[in-house]
Formats: sequence, C-alpha cells, structure tokens
Amino acid sequence: MDLGLKDRVYVVTGATRGLGNAAARELVADGAKVVLTGRDEERTRAAAAELGANAVGVAVDNADPEAAARLIAAAREHFGGFDGILVSVGGPPAGFAADNTDEQWQAAFESVFLGAVRLARAAAAALEAGGVIGFVLSGSVHEPIPGLTISNGLRPGLAGFAKSLSDELGPRGIRVVGLLPARIDTDRVRELDGMSADPEATRAANESRIPLRRYGAPEEFGRAAAFLLSPAASYLTGIMLPVDGGMRHGF
Repeated sequence: MDLGLKDRVYVVTGATRGLGNAAARELVADGAKVVLTGRDEERTRAAAAELGANAVGVAVDNADPEAAARLIAAAREHFGGFDGILVSVGGPPAGFAADNTDEQWQAAFESVFLGAVRLARAAAAALEAGGVIGFVLSGSVHEPIPGLTISNGLRPGLAGFAKSLSDELGPRGIRVVGLLPARIDTDRVRELDGMSADPEATRAANESRIPLRRYGAPEEFGRAAAFLLSPAASYLTGIMLPVDGGMRHGF
C-alpha cells in the first residue's frame, strides 16, 4: 500500500531513541523526509545520520519556547516544506503520589504538556490543508498505570487538548491524531520493568495480560505512527489509537 509519504516533510521530536525514533525510521523508510530532535546534540546528530540523507537532526528541548519555530524553520530550510509533526517526549519520572516532588511535576509539565501544546500551536499556524499533528501519549489516557502518577496526571489532559485542537483545525483540513502505546519493548519500558524486584517475572506478568501475549516491537509502533501521519489516513482525525496488542479491553 502506498501511504503517499514520498517527499513529505515531518518533524519528529524525542526521536533519538524509543518510540519517536521508531516513527522517524518508518517515515523515512516510506519516502518521507524528517527533522528529528533530541536534547543531546551528539546523539541527535548520530540518530539522523543513521537514517541517511532524508533526515536531519536538531538538538532542542521540547520545553524551550523557541523550539517550535526552530524546528519548522529547519524543515523548510533543509527539505523545502513542512507537512506535519509528531510530538514525542521521554516519559516523566516514575513514582507514586507521595513520592513525586513539586520540581518533578513542574519539569514534566513544561516538557510533556506545555512543550507539546506550544509545538502543536506553532505547527497549526504553519500547516496548510493536508497537514497533520500527532501526539505520542500513553495507555494512561484511559487507565492510570500504577507507579506513573505524573504521567497519569498529564497524558489525559494532553489527549483532551488534542481532541479540542482537532475540532478547531478540521475546517482547515488539518488533522490531529494521538497514539496510545502500552508495553512496547523500548529502553523506557525495560527500565520500568527493571524497577521491580524481579524484572523477568514482571514482564511475564504483563505479557499474560496482553491478548497477543507479547510486548510490541518498536517498528510495529513506528508503522502505526507512519500510517496515521500519512495521506492514506486522510479521513482520520480526533482519534486516540491504542497500539497495545489488545491490552485495553474496553471499546
């Protein structure tokens, strides 16, 4: 199936590793051009180099108020256009309500929530009909995850913002979509499993609750993201797509 991605230009944040990187890889593999970001300049440059001539790295922090303008300008300078953005950011610190500090909440709000809002607003102002804004969120949008209290507090609010934005931008022909990963086999998920007394038992227990009985591969998430961002998904907006092997049992 031709997704219509050839020569389309996307910004993917938080793309030096994990889910953002998986999405950037699949976009480039299907012919798109990508500006990928990360906070570490050397790692960002290396991640872009791995993807070849159709990728360029820009070191920014999502919490930086100037990040959005820099990234859109980079897309136009390097590739001559700007067709969409996928906002991904590393997960906030783990912890229960009594454990997380005000400083952790504030830092996570700046990067996970407000940074994403700024990026989306800037993208909305710059995009034309056919453009798309995507958010990498979490299954915690629907059901809180024990031990991830900050994420549980911020991700649902960002999903609500995305839904509101889809209503506002729909008349202009701009789509807004969200992806809700669960147990995708990334460094972040392995780190969370590793916080338990028996990581292997924790993984086995999690897999037993997934109908497909396994964690997802990063490329499986990446392909779902590439499809949602592509012209092939032109009539999909305002949706929150679980990429979870069936882990969410509700409709």
